[in-house]
Amino acid sequence: MSQPSRPVLLALCAVPVAGLLAAAALAPLPFSVAKPGMTADVLGENGGKPVITLSGDGVKARKTSGELRMTTIVATGPDATVRLGDVVGGWFATDEAVMPKDSVYPVGDTSQEIRDYNADQMKQSQDDATEAARAFLGKSADDLDAKLRLAEVGGPSAGLMFTLGIIDKYEGNGAGGDLTGGRKIAGTGTIDEEGKVGAVGGVPLKTQAAKRDGASVFLVPAAECGDAKSELPEGLRLIPVKTLSGAVGELKALESGGKVSSC
Repeated sequence: MSQPSRPVLLALCAVPVAGLLAAAALAPLPFSVAKPGMTADVLGENGGKPVITLSGDGVKARKTSGELRMTTIVATGPDATVRLGDVVGGWFATDEAVMPKDSVYPVGDTSQEIRDYNADQMKQSQDDATEAARAFLGKSADDLDAKLRLAEVGGPSAGLMFTLGIIDKYEGNGAGGDLTGGRKIAGTGTIDEEGKVGAVGGVPLKTQAAKRDGASVFLVPAAECGDAKSELPEGLRLIPVKTLSGAVGELKALESGGKVSSC
């Protein structure tokens, strides 16, 4: 019996390989594909109401100029199916990022569980922002309270911008004027009650969202400078921050023409 020729053997081998590749292309993968999300001015309004409302004994809110924009990313949901084609496309796209699903959704297996978790994180972030602002201003809970409204946004990454917004709106904050200097300033970073700024992830996509919505300056947790520089949009200035007081100091220096830190 004659043996199959080499071209025939190669063709026969190619059949199972092609089948494996086709299966791999269709198989769901444990990744999420993220894109730049919405931004929101914490000094402005959301749904027709102020994002930040101050109250307390003798508290007066001052009229501000400029903007302090918190930034977000939007990712495929925990129930979404991400396949090889999506991952390959995300790797080559400048406005997308492929991230392990566990890093995007560390808790919960369903969309509702994720929403509940993110809502809890946002509430804690707002509470910490209020405490950090009180500590910076030297006020107690009786002296100053803040109500924060920002619908359909979850997670802790707006903490820094919330805190700066409370300080900027507070009459008698000692800033000597607007923290923004009339600029559109965006940023990201968690905040704790002691005013420490923490890393958040997804920074390159957030810088793109900031530039898209008109920001010229971006406050970034110092630990994420490298990530922020990797795909920095042209014309967007990075300012690294580690603490709330440091962030306020950098904004004052920016306004006065002083020395401002860079990544």
